[in-house]
Amino acid sequence: MANSYDVIVIGAGPAGYVAAIRCAQLGLNVACIDEFRRKDGEPALGGTCLNVGCIPSKALLDSSEQYHKVNEELAGHGINVKGVSLDVPQMISRKDKVVADLTGGIRQLFKANKIEWLQGHGKLLTERRVEFTPHKGKAQTLQAQNVILATGSKPIDIGAAPVDEERILTSDAALEISEVPKRLGVIGAGVIGLEMGSVWNRLGSKVVLLEAQDEFLAPVDQQVARDAKRQFEKQGLDIRLGCRVTETRKGKTVSVHYEDKDGKQNIQVDKLIVAVGRRPNTEGLSHDDVELLTDERGFVHVNDHCETNIPGVYAVGDVVRGPMLAHKGSEEGMMVAELIAGQPGHVNYETIPWVIYTHPEIAWVGKTEAQLKKAGTPYKSGTFGFAATGRARAMDYPVGMVKILAHAETDRILGVHIGGPQASELITEAVVAMEFSASSEDLARTIHAHPTLSEAVHEAALSVDKRAIHKAN
Repeated sequence: MANSYDVIVIGAGPAGYVAAIRCAQLGLNVACIDEFRRKDGEPALGGTCLNVGCIPSKALLDSSEQYHKVNEELAGHGINVKGVSLDVPQMISRKDKVVADLTGGIRQLFKANKIEWLQGHGKLLTERRVEFTPHKGKAQTLQAQNVILATGSKPIDIGAAPVDEERILTSDAALEISEVPKRLGVIGAGVIGLEMGSVWNRLGSKVVLLEAQDEFLAPVDQQVARDAKRQFEKQGLDIRLGCRVTETRKGKTVSVHYEDKDGKQNIQVDKLIVAVGRRPNTEGLSHDDVELLTDERGFVHVNDHCETNIPGVYAVGDVVRGPMLAHKGSEEGMMVAELIAGQPGHVNYETIPWVIYTHPEIAWVGKTEAQLKKAGTPYKSGTFGFAATGRARAMDYPVGMVKILAHAETDRILGVHIGGPQASELITEAVVAMEFSASSEDLARTIHAHPTLSEAVHEAALSVDKRAIHKAN
């Protein structure tokens, strides 16, 4: 281990490891400090996203969807399966292998790019020095020309539901449930709550989601959100809005007490997942003498180029303003690396896609209709349902819609919202179009292959000017 580096990155999640790799590609001498350890105690790269977040949750979502298809959908295709059984430990084992393969891949990338991986805790000191405390051993002080803070986020705790990771769980522990609970409660019906609820609902749990907000998926365009909620409830998810959890009691079951518009209520569940959001992991990140500027919620204050108030110190990903999304953090890491190397770097925060990997998937980019109304922006909209596309019908997935919002005067695309099959993949077309300042007319005049799901995007663009072909305008 050297004592001095061009760049020290603290944190090896999607923001940190990408920043480290890009810095190394640009010829900089890089060390990356990370303290994450797997459940077996071994260190691993990839942070929350790869180890206990995005990747393992998608692995379980896919496994549970396969199980649901076998039990509920294949007969309609003329495929009859008998004697289906569920092996949850094998499902968890597969998830762990997916994670291990990907985190191992990052380890190889670090090796190939000659990045020094320092396993332990990093703390920012004055004058761009970093205190590194290994998992085993004494603290050492390292020097850097530039420091990138990328320590990610952790689940928010609530006093009414103290986590024990046995019956009251964070989203991390929810990925390790070894048998299907008969009754599962979830506090929070946001992205994490809906995804975890969907997994165990498909596997046979009776799932109740308690959401404090009166509006379902407030950040999502409400026309798409309402349609998605109907689909979720058809699947068996019990989504209750305007519920404030006041207390939990543990006996033979977990008794969850909450208040809604009708007064005091309670439900009995076997396990309870607390999924009310995440907060920046910035405690102990810097020494008191550093005077790193943070807000009341713990977010590090940065400018448009992710520079902190300390020269040569940057912060990226979940520890700074903006959505807590892996791809947003990765792009910030790329930008900062290029700026450090003297190259231009930029992130367009107006075209960051969001995805909820439920069934149907929900994805969006840009403004919602409510946001445009509030801002007084003149707009026009077009929608098209997947039920009118041949591909969705052939897939036996004729649910959801595509909605495009365009400026009423310039026709520039302002927002695209998709609820339906493969929305996570389809949204990229909208992101690319918006990056090039495309109009709805541009999408409408772009040839889309037939039969495909993307035809719904094409028809929604046509619908903006009320000329969709397969829809009564």
